[in-house]
Amino acid sequence: MASFLFRTIQSHSFLLCPTTLLRRNNGAFYCSMKSTHTQTTTQEKQQPPPKIKSSPQGNQAKTRTLDRISKEYEAIIGIETHVQLSTLTKAFCTCPYNYGSQPNTSVCPICMGLPGALPVVNSKVVEFAVKLGLALNCKLSFNSKFDRKQYFYPDLPKGYQISQFDIPIATGGYLDVDLPVEFGGGHRRFGITRVHMEEDAGKLLHADDGEYSQVDLNRAGVPLLEIVSEPDMRTGLEAAEYAAELQRLVRYLGVSNGNMQEGSLRCDVNVSIRPVGQSKFGTKVEIKNLNSFSSINRAIDFEIARQALLYSQGKADQIVQETRLWEEGSQKTVTMRKKEGLADYRYFPEPDLPEVILNKEYVDSIQSSLPELPEMKRRRYEEMGLSMQDVLFLANDINVARFFDATIGKGADVKLAANWIMGDIAAYMKNEKLTINEIKLSAAELAELIASIKGATISGKIGKEILFELMAKGGTVKGIIKEKDLVQIVDPSEIEKMVDKVFSENPKQLEQYRGGKTKLQGFFAGQVMKISKGKANPGLLNKILLEKLNAKS
Repeated sequence: MASFLFRTIQSHSFLLCPTTLLRRNNGAFYCSMKSTHTQTTTQEKQQPPPKIKSSPQGNQAKTRTLDRISKEYEAIIGIETHVQLSTLTKAFCTCPYNYGSQPNTSVCPICMGLPGALPVVNSKVVEFAVKLGLALNCKLSFNSKFDRKQYFYPDLPKGYQISQFDIPIATGGYLDVDLPVEFGGGHRRFGITRVHMEEDAGKLLHADDGEYSQVDLNRAGVPLLEIVSEPDMRTGLEAAEYAAELQRLVRYLGVSNGNMQEGSLRCDVNVSIRPVGQSKFGTKVEIKNLNSFSSINRAIDFEIARQALLYSQGKADQIVQETRLWEEGSQKTVTMRKKEGLADYRYFPEPDLPEVILNKEYVDSIQSSLPELPEMKRRRYEEMGLSMQDVLFLANDINVARFFDATIGKGADVKLAANWIMGDIAAYMKNEKLTINEIKLSAAELAELIASIKGATISGKIGKEILFELMAKGGTVKGIIKEKDLVQIVDPSEIEKMVDKVFSENPKQLEQYRGGKTKLQGFFAGQVMKISKGKANPGLLNKILLEKLNAKS
């Protein structure tokens, strides 16, 4: 097990900040301050960013520009990713954290850093860190510790952050990524430098006029894992796919929901370029405010182009180590602040927390509990004979993958199950804005539907009708077939009678067909299907229809 020192803490009601600074807004207390600093990494956007429409011509021009740059310069990209853990309570206290709750309603003396309050490690944080470290193929530190990272910011109540510095809990791993087929495909392996535990800061809510800022400390003390990659990525696409794979991984593991829009997964990107053939790294620039995978891709591509332009103009000295923000509206990066060095943080061991000591039995138990991870699942799906496009779609969402596995586990044909899930089921979920867990179709009934079509009990057309009813209302395939009398007509004599009836009712069209207008075969098939209410077996119908159409000259 992981060993800690636990202390009993009792929380009492208290004021969130001096009464002269309290402001009541909609029943919740805010701590306010005057501020002229309106752009920060924790800034809350009050309005959603405008949607950017890109034309095919613009994308092609951008691609040509990047191709030209890549011939002269090599981009070096690394990512620092913060993953917010799905624990019931914060990292060092018993406060719960619920996204979107009223400001300053989940705080206590510990996460506010009040004098005399002592932190206690949440054991789930260590468990999740070990789980992610193992999934990232890292080497675990069986003896690690926490450190204080000293810096001042209004949303950091203690004046320091509890983090890990020189002995992180996991180091030296890697993450395997499959690139999308539409971008050329391929497999990449990106190194992981370290994984360490730390706590989150609070959040600043800035007034529209910039006159003051309000501090919400609900997020202060929420547990994070920071994953630092090696500088192994070379394009914005590779970086975006790396981040997307990390999101898949933490969701598969159940350690985080990975929702970027909630801040549960946040990426800071480091970008530098160097002339092709040069071994020395260029000056790196950090980019923040990246709230989607497409933003990561576009921000990196812009920054590569910006730095390449300065190089080509002989102004490489103007590329300075700094933090830049990605502006979604203008589609460019802008200077935020000069980058702080490590010395600014004055790390030292956290005196109020003991070392984190792991033993082999504890680690082995977590290792044995790991689920099938995205990379392993993709390779298994490939071995089943599925295309890479199918593989990437099915393995992208753990719930879709579970549904697919459950369907084929009931005996459904692998390719047919994949086609139904990727086609009509995915379209229905998109239109209705539902997840696969929210539709009323079960994996067992999808398998039954596939078997009914394959066994010619029902036609594919009727199968689709049944599918949409199952997704919307639930029920069983057999029940719907029986209730609506949907069993396919496979008796040749019965189908022949219907064909004869259609011929007798449409003599003009029959004469035209036999006169050379063979496209009218579809017309006759449609009329028979109309009479049979879609129940005539299509294969048998077409066979009989052709025989009868060509029987007389």
